[in-house]
Amino acid sequence: MDLKIRNHDVGDNFGNTFRVENRKIVVRYEAYDQFDERFGHLFYKKQYSYYRIRLQYRFVGDQVKNGPGWAYRNSGIMVHGQSPESIGKDQDFPVSIEVQLLGGNGKEKRSTCNLCTPGTNVEMDGKLFTPHCINSKSETYHGDQWVKAEVLVLGDSMVVHYTNGKEVLSYQKPQVGGGAVSGQEIIFGKEGDLLKSGTISLQSESHPVEFKRIEILNLEGCMDPKAINYKSYYVHSKPEDCRYK
Repeated sequence: MDLKIRNHDVGDNFGNTFRVENRKIVVRYEAYDQFDERFGHLFYKKQYSYYRIRLQYRFVGDQVKNGPGWAYRNSGIMVHGQSPESIGKDQDFPVSIEVQLLGGNGKEKRSTCNLCTPGTNVEMDGKLFTPHCINSKSETYHGDQWVKAEVLVLGDSMVVHYTNGKEVLSYQKPQVGGGAVSGQEIIFGKEGDLLKSGTISLQSESHPVEFKRIEILNLEGCMDPKAINYKSYYVHSKPEDCRYK
């Protein structure tokens, strides 16, 4: 795994923000005097195109001092993202598709597994969708309870969000667009380029959060029943993926 925290070099885990405790990946801020917009992302070592990722998450404790109001009990799973090495030192978020994870405030409705689009756009119902975020149909989860989040990513064709096993949002054709993210130095594709694959990362956005039971199922491989590595759940294949006796 690798990580990138805003205003720090790739791999600099400022304040031990991301760590492993009791078989969980946790995000903590004891070393922060204030947040100072040090948004962080922890990247998985491989990039994927067709896959499922599922995990459990929960928010705990208090938001760090001067964390943005919108970031209260807020984190995310970033998919089809750029590599940590291509992110500018002052860049806040990777160009990516964000599965936004939110916790309730104990009062109002606040859905989770929403969609946000840093430097990207998607299509919905055959039309280009350009607003930055859209809410899902999920329930609100107040307090420090564990919530199951799952994402089905099918290359550049479709992405589906699930919360506690229920489909809550879907969209098509993830693509570059929506303008540059703050601090971007390297141009990541051009407007309208479809995102066929990319990085997966977990966010640090100023509220302590914990992740456990993180699983990735690679759906890319051989669909030929005659091959020795045939798997019925694979949804995409190239001839070189198949192996024969």
